[in-house]
Amino acid sequence: MTSATSPLLLPAILERYSTRSYTPQNVSKEQIERIFNAAHLAASTMNEQPWRFIVAARDLDPEGHTRIGSTLVPGNAWALAAPVLGISVAGKNFARNGKPNPYHKHDTGAAMALAALQAVAEGLNLHQMGGFDAAKAAEVLEIPEGYEPVAAFALGYSDAPEPPVRQRKAMPEVLFGGKFGVAL
Repeated sequence: MTSATSPLLLPAILERYSTRSYTPQNVSKEQIERIFNAAHLAASTMNEQPWRFIVAARDLDPEGHTRIGSTLVPGNAWALAAPVLGISVAGKNFARNGKPNPYHKHDTGAAMALAALQAVAEGLNLHQMGGFDAAKAAEVLEIPEGYEPVAAFALGYSDAPEPPVRQRKAMPEVLFGGKFGVAL
């Protein structure tokens, strides 16, 4: 079993963390596109690809950046300094038959995990946040019926002096063999 510091894990996984401090340096449109191309390549239930991403870079779309920022809860006001803000959105129903897709948020989260890893490869930091007003996001971002805002995120260059030590539960607390609570 490898640990959270194992050299056998991909470097991007080991280097990924969620900063709360960004430099004002802009993120290029090309970088944003690469990061969300990585997200777009995520696996999804029956290849449904329910994710959509609303992204606004302050230098390219200041009004969009302000709109997205207006959906953040006060505790996430630090994110307003990030040069890029966004909202991940998930389609709630399967496109082929209109039936509910119970995995739409799971699949969108998987896509965002790949975006976060690509951000690390780009020298950037992507911090996802649940602290936003989903109803307001749906309204001000004109998200159509059938889609649901999942999470907000900030993207940019970290201004933290060095990554914090990540606290993680011990593997026996999260990895089980055969049934819940049984050691692997």
